Parts: sequence; C-alpha cells; structure tokens
Amino acid sequence: MQCFAIDGVIPVVSPDAFIHPSATLIGDVVVGAGCYIGPGAVLRGDFGPIRIAAGSNIQDNCVLHSGVDTPLIVEENGHVGHGAVLHACHLERGVLVGMNAVVMDGARLGRQCIVGAMAFIPAGRVCAPRQLLLGLPAKAVRTLSAEEIIAKQRATRAYHHLAIRCRRSLVPVQPLSTLDAKRPKLDLSVFTASAAETSGTD
Repeated sequence: MQCFAIDGVIPVVSPDAFIHPSATLIGDVVVGAGCYIGPGAVLRGDFGPIRIAAGSNIQDNCVLHSGVDTPLIVEENGHVGHGAVLHACHLERGVLVGMNAVVMDGARLGRQCIVGAMAFIPAGRVCAPRQLLLGLPAKAVRTLSAEEIIAKQRATRAYHHLAIRCRRSLVPVQPLSTLDAKRPKLDLSVFTASAAETSGTD
C-alpha cells in the first residue's frame, strides 16, 4: 500500500486486514480487523478522521475523504462498491453502497441500507434502517426484504474471504504466454454459502 503520514499522524491498519498495494492511505485513517481495501482506493484522512470498522470492504477506485473535523465512518461489515465516493458521511452497520454511488457530507445511512449503483445521497440526508435508496437525488423506495439482506450478507462474507485469500496468495507475477490445462481454478466456494451460514451477520 501507499501510506502517508500528515502532521505526524500515521494511518493504522489491523494486521489481518488486506490493503492492496495500489491503495493509498493518508493521515488519520484506521482500518479494522478483516477489512478489504481494493486496488486504487484512496482514503484521505487529511482533514479529519476516517474509521473503517471490522469486516468492511472498500472496493476498487473508491474515494473516501473526511471533512474539516468531520469524520467519515463505515461501521462493521460495511460494503462499498467499485468507484463509490464517500465524503464525511456515516454508514451504520451492514450498509451497502453500490458502484459509482456518491454519499455526501453529514449524511447518515441507517443499519443495513442499500444504496443503488450511481445513486446520489445529498449532504445531511438521514436514512432509516433497511431502506433501498435509488436515484439522483436518492430516495427511499421501499424497505428491504429478508432475502435482500441475506444476499448482501453473502456478498460481504465473500469479501471477508477475499481479504484472507489475498493475504495468503496475492503476489505479483508475469503473465503466462499460453493457457495451461493444469492452471489452478479460483476458489469460489464462499459464493455457495447457505443462508443459514450468513443469517445474523450484517
């Protein structure tokens, strides 16, 4: 990872989190246990604190920035999709933010909300738990079903496993010139996890 101190404040990363080598952490950033921070993600804690709680994932090319003395908080098992932008907001436990969505200053998303891809959450918006939020600006269109919550839990669980897989086996290599019949296959068994294995997990 690319890790920078500012004003003497050094980022803090749990030993069992995975931070991709191309991700950037600056200043007052704390990444909790079992987190996954993907390629190209930028977490800028140069104006205020960023806190990423245990089991959360911040995927490829996300941008997270705190406000002036305003923290950015992602509670446990947060799930932030590719290219999303979070600015000085608060995601409660188990929230999923879809790809290329934007969540602005002072917004607070209640536990287990799902923000649709490319949605825009305006500054100061407060959302009740378990809502599906869609649009520009985003509106709560309905309460999420139990099945949708379980599907989100499975996706987050896959990222828990991805953090472990990356710490164990992600290494830089030269590409093969031909496809070898004995080339290993990816271990995707986590995607077949039963609902019982994920129930009760945010």
